[in-house]
Amino acid sequence: MDAPTGHGRWPLDPESTVYVAGHRGLVGSAVLRRLQAEGFRNLVVRTSGELDLRERPAVDRFFDEVRPDVVVLAAAKVGGIGANSAFPAQFLSDNLRIQVNVLDAAVAVGTPRLLLLGSSCIYPKFAEQPIREDSLLTGPLEPTNDAYAIAKIAGVLQVQAVRRQYGLPWISAMPTNLYGPHDNFDPEASHVLPAMLRRFHEAARDDVPVVTCWGSGTPRREFLHVDDLAQACLFLLRHYDDPDPVNVGTGSDVTVAELAGLVAGVAGYRGRIEWDASKPDGTPRKLLDVSKLRALGWSASTPLADGVAATYDWYRRALEPVA
Repeated sequence: MDAPTGHGRWPLDPESTVYVAGHRGLVGSAVLRRLQAEGFRNLVVRTSGELDLRERPAVDRFFDEVRPDVVVLAAAKVGGIGANSAFPAQFLSDNLRIQVNVLDAAVAVGTPRLLLLGSSCIYPKFAEQPIREDSLLTGPLEPTNDAYAIAKIAGVLQVQAVRRQYGLPWISAMPTNLYGPHDNFDPEASHVLPAMLRRFHEAARDDVPVVTCWGSGTPRREFLHVDDLAQACLFLLRHYDDPDPVNVGTGSDVTVAELAGLVAGVAGYRGRIEWDASKPDGTPRKLLDVSKLRALGWSASTPLADGVAATYDWYRRALEPVA
């Protein structure tokens, strides 16, 4: 890997050995596609069956063998409000083990450059909007996903600790709500946007008169297409060197009710949308302040309507054999 040239520019050699952890997931698959498109030739991936990142000895052996120049840590146990509320112990334990094992193994072999991907849920539930990076650890978390958030906060702090103790220029980025190809469309474990895509697609297909969505519909959410995030990841690896996490988002948001209307239209659903206020809303608003990333020279480019339409097309082709 090329030697760093300071805070402004980190050339990435296409011959560098780049390990993308979690390459089958929403984020990892997008990062892998971007790296391939930009001509990186020494890309290393492992399925969870080939390498369980929760198993320390296996991770140590893998890093000792591969000795990557760059690591993008996109592997994580993820889910929506329902899954996070039902299985907090697994979300905490699995994500802590994945992060600690990968980061410790990368330290042991002196991996020069590492990007840890976290989540906007690390910020306090009632953080001032839009949420700045310095709001981290300034208030209580959203209870429905606090276990996952604590694990991700631990990852951010471990990256900072590695920088202080070992001088390695590792970085962390906090994406907003993501969507796109290879998302999880499981009705019990998915996030709000893919869950809506599946629900409204099936409702339109089956001519269901009413679709009931969780909550009041009033919370506001920001959504970033995962291909934009992948571009941002490579941009940060080339241009960012700071212990503080950097937010990655669009800088704009919509209400969940507005999102439901958009998704219903894309899916061709013409029935009625109702709201079950007995279900949790989660955080009232979660809009990231992306001024730091914009000042570095990067902004998202995919409009939400275009991204949702493209994701719906992918879902119908790849996950719905009988459309």
